Amino acid sequence: MSAPGQPLDYRSAGVDLEAAEASKDRLKALVESTMTAGTRGKFGGFGGMFRMPAGARAPLLVSSADGVGTKVKVAVEAGRLDTVGHDLVNHCVNDILVQGASPLFFLDYVAFGKLEPRNVEAVVAGVAAGCRENGCALVGGETAEMPGVYTPPDFDLAGFIVGWVEEDAVLGSERVRPDDVLIGMASSGLHTNGYSLARRIVADRLKLGPHDAFPGLGTSTADALLAVHRSYLPALAPVLDRVHAMAHITGGGLPGNLNRALPEHLDAVVDTTTWEVPPLFRALGDAGHVPREEMFRTFNMGVGMVALVAPAHAEAVLAAAASASVPAWRLGHLTSGSGRVILS
Repeated sequence: MSAPGQPLDYRSAGVDLEAAEASKDRLKALVESTMTAGTRGKFGGFGGMFRMPAGARAPLLVSSADGVGTKVKVAVEAGRLDTVGHDLVNHCVNDILVQGASPLFFLDYVAFGKLEPRNVEAVVAGVAAGCRENGCALVGGETAEMPGVYTPPDFDLAGFIVGWVEEDAVLGSERVRPDDVLIGMASSGLHTNGYSLARRIVADRLKLGPHDAFPGLGTSTADALLAVHRSYLPALAPVLDRVHAMAHITGGGLPGNLNRALPEHLDAVVDTTTWEVPPLFRALGDAGHVPREEMFRTFNMGVGMVALVAPAHAEAVLAAAASASVPAWRLGHLTSGSGRVILS
């Protein structure tokens, strides 16, 4: 506490401007490593600029914003901050991919209670890795120090993506046909959803710390919970013209996301015997005595993306996934109904 009448500055209020400048210096190379052919302007501008792809006829911009939720708590507890930014980019890429869009550029927002340049660099290094993986440019962002809002070492992270698709190539429920089949694509773990429940089970029921071995996986709890959210762009970009609609399986699981890809007159029948639920989910369910319905509503249960395709194109989609090293399989089919998801 400062004495009455003592001069105050921003540092005395908890904000370190020198640390903020040091953080910016650390980020320059990371940001420049993501620049693509459409990037315009230099690092440090007030706004990011990007040129639309040459040859676009009737392009639509597709945008999305998201965070990684309480997965940041796992990262803090494990002392590993360089993966959640990668999660964030891949999550956002998948969200616009379901409409057939390819990513153009990305912006991030990171807020700390106390700004440590090395921690900012670790988080943004993950963002840059995700941008490079998906061929999108990190054109801007914001790093904030907010004492009194976040208690160190806690922080928050959000991302904003913009992509594009030709207007006549937008995917969605309008394209779905009654004979379409469901193609499931494997998740890489929890992705970025269900962590409030998962963390409680791990801490209260399994009594595990981040560096303890996770039962049945042969890996640490941190490795199991921080596995990077998979991007499905490499698997689906070559066959988007064969796909009618997609569902990114995030919060709400299969029942709460696959229904968003359905027309009102069709139900999706998911055959839950077509894949083996990964051990991570089984361990969480058993330790938490979580009912089956709640498991499927909270977690992706091993399915991160579902594509709805005509039977004639199913093999092409499966082959594209295999070429990208993404396990994929026939997950189910459609039937007359009212837009529901039926787990059989």
